[in-house]
Amino acid sequence: MSETRKGENQKLKLLYLNKIFFEETDDDHKLTMPEIIEKLADYGVNADRKTLYQDFEELRRFGIDVISEKSGRNHYYYLGNRDFQLPELKLLVDSVQSSKFITDKKSNALIKKLESLASKHEGSKLQRQVVINGRVKTMNESIYYNVDALHDAIGANSRIKFKYTNWNLNKELEPRRGGEWYEISPWALMWDDENYYLVAYDSKDGVIKHFRVDKMKSITKTGEKREGQEQFKKFDMPRYTKSLFGMFGGKERKVTLEASNGMVGILIDRFGKDIIIMPAGPGKFQTVVTVAVSRQFLGWIMALGAGIKIVAPYDIVDLMREEAKRLAEEYGVI
Repeated sequence: MSETRKGENQKLKLLYLNKIFFEETDDDHKLTMPEIIEKLADYGVNADRKTLYQDFEELRRFGIDVISEKSGRNHYYYLGNRDFQLPELKLLVDSVQSSKFITDKKSNALIKKLESLASKHEGSKLQRQVVINGRVKTMNESIYYNVDALHDAIGANSRIKFKYTNWNLNKELEPRRGGEWYEISPWALMWDDENYYLVAYDSKDGVIKHFRVDKMKSITKTGEKREGQEQFKKFDMPRYTKSLFGMFGGKERKVTLEASNGMVGILIDRFGKDIIIMPAGPGKFQTVVTVAVSRQFLGWIMALGAGIKIVAPYDIVDLMREEAKRLAEEYGVI
């Protein structure tokens, strides 16, 4: 004889029980047996204590961490370990909210999905806002389709063609080079300077290049096999990203910097702990770094203010002098 009258959704009992544990419970929110029976009844499932004990064991055997605790005269039940703990979800939410390349609309949608990985009580804690008032967010939702198309081309070992764009004064993206097609071999995607970039081999110029994914349009596989495999094997992605400033390209050079000792943390944060620190007199040190020399790099040095300067090679020192002279003339200093 059945333990209790069958509900209309009796066959879904274990599924609804799992749903209740997943959505309603966590370390700070636990349910008594009568509360569990009542919530199951709301789903059209009838249950009693005896069979629920067996159901809890079945869930545990399946790998669901149903925990029982006694407090006073009552036993309380809740879900213990989850795939994602609350601090991990908070970290992911912060990353989504603060990311410039994810639109507001997509940010909200992703955060709602992240909330579903926690209990409804913990999910409410994920609604906190990272301080990003006035933050520029991308307006281009096609980036998600672009990323998918690029992964597809890389997986298919296919070259691609696309049109590359720039913003104009009407705040519209318009094609570069008069709408000419770019054709390259895609090798990897990277996220740097708060944007997605494609790293690709340009066989025409024989070099590795990078492209902003949100500025790529009409991405199409050509079906031709990718080129540049040997060049990409030698490509050091971490070193490459450290050498760029604002993701502006330039010829990579070894540059010697001299700085006051108090600036060592700034250079380690930028170039990593592997830089060689050489004493250079009282309170100063020198280091050699590899950078893509551009105005953005020179501007970065200037922005650090007194206490740091380029000392070699001489042609880069001359570039800095020319840039300083240009700025002085621009602002009427000389």
